[in-house]
Amino acid sequence: MSGVRRFVPRLLIIGGIWTLLHVYVGRHFLGAPGMPAVAAGLGWGVVLLLAWLPFAGFVAGRTRLRGKRALEWAGYVAMGLSSLLIVCFAAADLLHLRNESAVIVSGALLLTAVGLVQARRPRVVRVTVPIRDLPSDLAGLRIVQLSDLHVGPTIRRPFVDAVVDAANALAPDLVAVTGDVADGFVPELRDHVAPLARLRAPLGSFFVTGNHEYYWDPRGWTRELERLGLSVLSNEHRLLIRGNGRLLLAGVTDLSAGPDPVAAVAGAPDSDVRVLLAHQPRSAYAARDAGFDLQLSGHTHGGQFFPFNLLVRLFQPFVSGLHRLEAMWLYVSRGTGYWGPPLRLGAPAEITLIELTATA
Repeated sequence: MSGVRRFVPRLLIIGGIWTLLHVYVGRHFLGAPGMPAVAAGLGWGVVLLLAWLPFAGFVAGRTRLRGKRALEWAGYVAMGLSSLLIVCFAAADLLHLRNESAVIVSGALLLTAVGLVQARRPRVVRVTVPIRDLPSDLAGLRIVQLSDLHVGPTIRRPFVDAVVDAANALAPDLVAVTGDVADGFVPELRDHVAPLARLRAPLGSFFVTGNHEYYWDPRGWTRELERLGLSVLSNEHRLLIRGNGRLLLAGVTDLSAGPDPVAAVAGAPDSDVRVLLAHQPRSAYAARDAGFDLQLSGHTHGGQFFPFNLLVRLFQPFVSGLHRLEAMWLYVSRGTGYWGPPLRLGAPAEITLIELTATA
C-alpha cells in the first residue's frame, strides 16, 4: 500500500483536471432546461463514475483486492470511452454543431466497441529492408519483431499464446522483442508471460528493455525473460552466423536508462550487417552515428487510437513504419499489444516480419 500512498497526491491533481473535462462533457446533455432533477442527478452520477473508474482501477491494480481485474477492465474501458467523448464534444464545439449530443455519445460507444475488437487482433505486417552488399547467405533472413506487449490488467496468457503461435508460424530466423513486455511485477504476471518461452528461431530470441520495465522491476523482468530463454541485450551485442554471413545484433537499454549504441558494439568483430534493437525510436540518431544498418523500435504504439495517432507526431520524430536516416534504416512497430485503454483505432496492432534483401 505504500506505493499507492506515493501516487495519491498526483492522482488527485490529475483526477481534478480529468473530472473537469467530464463536467464539460456532461453539460452538453445534462444541462438542458426542463430536465427532471432525478434524471439530471442520475446522469451526473454516471458522468462522475465514468471519470473516476480509471483511477479506481489504477489504485486497485497495485493492491491485492479481490475482483481487482474486473475493476481494472472497467477503468481502462472507461478511460477510452471518456477520451473519445471529450475529443468528439470538443470537435463539435469547434465546428459549432448543436443538438448532436445523442449522435456523439452513440458514435463514441460504437467506436469503443470497434476499438476493443481491433486491439485484440494484431495483424502480420511484412516489411522488406534492402541492405547494400548483403551476402547471399543473409539475403532473405527473416526477423519477427514483437513490441509493447504490455501484459498486465487486460492482456493475459491467452493473448500471449496467440501471439507466439502467430510468430512461430512465420518461421523466423530470429525474434526481436523490443521492450515493454509487462505492466506489473514478476510474481503476478510470470504465468502470463510464460508463453514467450515457446518462441522458436534458429538464431535465437532477443530482448531489450522498454520504459515500462523501469516502472516496475527491470532486474526482475530481465532475469525472468532470460529464464524463459530470451537473450537480454543491455548495451551489448551478439554475432550471429548464417552460412558464411555474419550479422551483428546489438541491443540498448531504454532511453530513460542511458542507452549507448557505441558501447553496444565496442569490441565487436567484423560483420556484414549491423542491426540494433532499441525500444524508443529516438535512439536512431546515435545508432546512425555508430554505423548501424538497421534499427528496430517500438514505444509509440502508432498513437494507438484516434486522435492520439495524429497528435503523437507532435512528440515523436518517427511514429510508425520504415524510415531512412542517411545510410541507416529505422523500423518503428505500432506495437503488438496496447497500453491503458484496450482500444486500437487507426493504429492497428502488429506482429512484424522483417526480411533483409540485397541491393547493390
